[in-house]
Amino acid sequence: MEGELEAAREIAPPQMRLPPPEKLPLGRAYYWEKTHGWQIFLTQPINGRARNWKWREAMNESRRVAAFLKAQGWPAGSHIVILSKNCAWWILSELAIWMSGHVTVPIYTSVTNDAARRLFQHCGPVCCFLGPLDNPELVHEIPEDITVVRFPNATVKQIESRVQTETPAHLTWDRIVAENEPIAGEPARAAEDVATVIYTSGTTGPPKGALHAFRAFPYFAKAVEQVIGNNKHHRVISYLPLAHIAERALTETAGLYMGWRIFFYENTATFLRDLKRARPTLFFSVPRLYAKFQAGVFEKIRARKLENLLHIPLVGFLVRRRILRRLGLNRVRFAASGSAPIAPDLVGWFRELGLPVTEGYGTTESGITHTAPGGRWRPGFVGVSTPGVETRIAGNGEIQVKSPMNMLGYYHDLEATAGVMTADGFIETGDLGEIDSEGWLKIKGRIKEQFKTAKGKYVSPGAIEMMLEVHEAIEMCLVMGSGLAAPIAIAVLTAEARRLSERPESRQLLEHSLTDLVHTVNFQLAPHERLSILVLTQTRWSVENGFITPTLKLRRAELEAHYAKYIRQWIAQEQHLIWHSEE
Repeated sequence: MEGELEAAREIAPPQMRLPPPEKLPLGRAYYWEKTHGWQIFLTQPINGRARNWKWREAMNESRRVAAFLKAQGWPAGSHIVILSKNCAWWILSELAIWMSGHVTVPIYTSVTNDAARRLFQHCGPVCCFLGPLDNPELVHEIPEDITVVRFPNATVKQIESRVQTETPAHLTWDRIVAENEPIAGEPARAAEDVATVIYTSGTTGPPKGALHAFRAFPYFAKAVEQVIGNNKHHRVISYLPLAHIAERALTETAGLYMGWRIFFYENTATFLRDLKRARPTLFFSVPRLYAKFQAGVFEKIRARKLENLLHIPLVGFLVRRRILRRLGLNRVRFAASGSAPIAPDLVGWFRELGLPVTEGYGTTESGITHTAPGGRWRPGFVGVSTPGVETRIAGNGEIQVKSPMNMLGYYHDLEATAGVMTADGFIETGDLGEIDSEGWLKIKGRIKEQFKTAKGKYVSPGAIEMMLEVHEAIEMCLVMGSGLAAPIAIAVLTAEARRLSERPESRQLLEHSLTDLVHTVNFQLAPHERLSILVLTQTRWSVENGFITPTLKLRRAELEAHYAKYIRQWIAQEQHLIWHSEE
């Protein structure tokens, strides 16, 4: 791999001052171990009860596992997979992997078996840490010739058919901790060493493995610090996939650098209970989950009634406090949304409720490059460049960024690396944007998502989708129309809207409301962007059926291919609103 990295560095020479060891993630972990050893670092729910790790306890376990990994004699820089939902052992194992001189390769736990098989083949690991999975069948894709270490919360049902006995090649975390002495001293890694391979979510094709060096991690923390300042007394809950760069940067890395207490959730059924236990002071999420939170509130109280209540002085205060307390978010001082564009109206709704949501921006290849100073929010903007980041807009409107967070390259893919790195070291993000006079960045869409209608003009679907998803009945939607006379939108309704649509009178009201929505949206669009049809599909889009990614982004190519066969039928109906069922 070294030759590959050298070739990547020739494409984009770093030309930067490298952080000293004490500023790198292991250095920060050693700092907290020495200075705040009895402060709680991690809280993991197990069967409804919480287990805590203080810094010294956490580092003691990681050191023991690091000693075991070191004793295996694998070549330095070997790949070690973490295949697990978020949990305390996820972070403990990453520290152990780094201390032992190896590279972390997280894999999403909700991918298909075929995708997992390809990723294992691509990264060539020597070991796999195995925890709870969204897709239990993934255990069958772990290569039989590698060492498997099972986390204590990996369920028996998930691993019994793959791992029958506790042989040296199939070990448990607790056994390793019990049988190994902790690795001594403060094993350090160079700033330019590869720390992790982060796979893209696969929205535009097969996932690619972005190689990130340890030098990037201090700048992940600086991006967060730009929003909230440096405060070690924060609490966060980790539930977005740690296999994604946003959660690694915003929760794990910032927690390591600032000494936060990190809580986890046990499973989907216990999420609200675990969130209330954590009472986070910082909260990070993605647009679709914020929309689900809002939909959950509207299931309890109608949107119009809530709006009226919020405008009554004392009543509004009490209602806001009650809603946030029930969500477990009443102590949040800073909230952020990322991973995909979020509708300004949705952000405004939460901010009126008292949850100070703001936005951020980044990519798997470039890290977290834009955040809002002090938690400020400007509708339609994602923030300003974070420390160490240079941002420019290319001639075609593309956002390009350069910083110490830039990946070293794609693993085993020099051609793809060259395709996203400029000669002077900028990452081509593939996003369209503009920067105003104050340095604030606005995202205008994805270059690859644009399509040309039969009128010969380009349409950026992302902005239109956001305008539609503001409606309380729409969970997610897709705008498509390549080669058509006008774009069409396909929408998935929320659970509450689907329930209401079963009653004729409610269905009619819903249809009127959605028809008005389309008219309102079209009024704000250029003539060639205006929607001709809104299709309400009965099919749920999920990771399991391949229509969205593990980070809840649309797989546009798959969705467009799936619905292409129905387009002529929809146009022939000559209706503006169509209910579509594939039964």
